[in-house]
Amino acid sequence: MKLAEYAEKLMGMDDSTWQRHANPWSGWSRLTVLPAIALAAWSRMLIGPWAILPAIAALAWVWLNPRLFPPPKRKDSWMTRGIFGERVWLKRGSVAIPAGHARAGTILNALSAVSGLIFVAGLIWLDLWATLSGMALTMLLKLWFLDRMAWLYGDMEKVNAEYAAWSRSERRA
Repeated sequence: MKLAEYAEKLMGMDDSTWQRHANPWSGWSRLTVLPAIALAAWSRMLIGPWAILPAIAALAWVWLNPRLFPPPKRKDSWMTRGIFGERVWLKRGSVAIPAGHARAGTILNALSAVSGLIFVAGLIWLDLWATLSGMALTMLLKLWFLDRMAWLYGDMEKVNAEYAAWSRSERRA
């Protein structure tokens, strides 16, 4: 099982949860995850072992966020289409995607993994520069990945009825 598929199962991301996560409020508010994790890790300097509490809160936010918001009323926002594209990306093992999208997504994920390691190293060693630069680069790469996923979704909804249905349901004029 691929790491992304495992994470999706661990998060319990069924169709209903994905529809709720497609709400732009869910997508945009997820940008708070890395800063919350950073604050939790750095809080150990002030509150010692009690830092586990903000760490648990940050992880709870990761799980709660996709469930907190209702499905979007409009499904044409950039963030919503990017989240739909993430679903397409996760299904690429069973539904082929264009090679250019596959290559771009793989490169962006690899770069994000490297910047994520810098972020984690900064958290472990309490290195402010590594923490902030790793976090900023990871977030920038995630947004770039989402942009590519919105593009991927736009291409795939034209050729896959299941994907097209995601954006048609509950769409307002």
